[in-house]
Amino acid sequence: MKLPDFSDTIVALATPPGLGAIAVIRLSGADAIGLSARIFKGKNLRKQASHTAHFGRIEAEDGRILDEVLLTLFQAPRSYTGENIVEISCHGSPYIQQEIIQLCVRQGARMAQAGEFTLRAFMNGKMDLSQAEAVADLIASQSEAGHDVAMRQLRGGFKNEISRLRGELIHFASMVELELDFSEEDVQFADRSALRALVEEIRRHTRALIASFQLGNVLKTGVTTVIAGRPNAGKSTLLNALLNEERAIVSAIAGTTRDTIEEVLNIQGVQFRLIDTAGIREAQDQIEAIGVQRTMEKIQDAAVLVYVWDITTMTLQEVYADLDKLIPALNASGGDNPVEAPQGLLIVCNKMDHNPYFQTDWLLHPEAPEVHPYLLDEGTKGVPAPAFMAGLADAIIPVSAKNQQNIDYLKEKLFEMVAGGSIRTDQTIVTNARHYAALRAADEALEAVLTGLDTGITGDFVAQDIRRALAFLGEITGEIGVEDLLGEIFGKFCIGK
Repeated sequence: MKLPDFSDTIVALATPPGLGAIAVIRLSGADAIGLSARIFKGKNLRKQASHTAHFGRIEAEDGRILDEVLLTLFQAPRSYTGENIVEISCHGSPYIQQEIIQLCVRQGARMAQAGEFTLRAFMNGKMDLSQAEAVADLIASQSEAGHDVAMRQLRGGFKNEISRLRGELIHFASMVELELDFSEEDVQFADRSALRALVEEIRRHTRALIASFQLGNVLKTGVTTVIAGRPNAGKSTLLNALLNEERAIVSAIAGTTRDTIEEVLNIQGVQFRLIDTAGIREAQDQIEAIGVQRTMEKIQDAAVLVYVWDITTMTLQEVYADLDKLIPALNASGGDNPVEAPQGLLIVCNKMDHNPYFQTDWLLHPEAPEVHPYLLDEGTKGVPAPAFMAGLADAIIPVSAKNQQNIDYLKEKLFEMVAGGSIRTDQTIVTNARHYAALRAADEALEAVLTGLDTGITGDFVAQDIRRALAFLGEITGEIGVEDLLGEIFGKFCIGK
């Protein structure tokens, strides 16, 4: 996106398009109030105070009344963009919306580009770049935790942390730069031991922010969670139990689910995108084969795999055979919110209502004499569990999906898997991939500073690495940026914001 002309007055629909009770049309720019005064019949807008609302009507050039509206004034610099803003609240007819917008264009406004209102707020110093991006995250948030993280960033939590880190580093950078002016005198203004201690402290903070990105990405985009297993293992029943509604068709006929079914489950503020898949087995027809192929593709894209097996019909060797195929698929991709297996795997032992004496330890120790006979194939009794079962004791969960038995515990395990416990949204959590990349680059530059101090390189090379770290941190807040970067960021915003 090429940066637009900021001297123009812009107009756009600020509410979702389509039919509704009301719609809000927003104007911003030096002539926003003057333009509105030319089409608004009511009080003289040029003489009204900022942050006031006025009732009147909008008239076209020929005197035709388009609508009765409520018009709100925000005078520069006390507005969202830092410019004069007028918001016209009209009736939600798409015809009325377009008529008023076209009237504003004929009066000298131009249509706003995507994200241009927020871009103007950034350019006018009303917010930094991380806060501007938080606006888009706030609009897109679909859970309490995602909302809280975006709101904290919008209020400057992330900005303040980055600014503090940069401020501490800038002081030493200036001292090292000063040394370069006196290079012939061979003097040192920057205490190297103090610089080392500072860089190590800053790295502790940047690494904590980098580590928070996995959780931040989960809170922002949700957790792709695939429910897989053989036909009639109870996958669809489990999906219905987790959602507490009859979302998937449940049948005694094997292979009822031929394609994937996707639903969203909110657990303590974290969105889980549940995907119920076709049963894993040798396909009986071409359609089922396609369904099984899609199941494996979904597992490769998953952050979490919930493997469901029927304790009344399957042997442990069949379970091991399934996991032997599924775990490599889960490990292969990393998913969009990666949680490494076996941490990304839950083994759900379903239909406990048919065998309440089932013990999860049997999966880990099939050679034990107390293992129920029907769970072992003849000829495999006494054979130990595969090596990949080591460390999976906490991942095995007995349930009865039909009777909702242990479903709440399963939800707790899902939450703990991605959040590691309660989520503290009062801490700074990185949710933006651009911020994550900049933090990693800054951390690498800081590591180079420490390496340089260890090897005793000259101050000009130390200064160069410090400048690199400052530049990467500055990219996050927009203190250092380029036009192409701004165009890429704000081009992803919705029109009217």
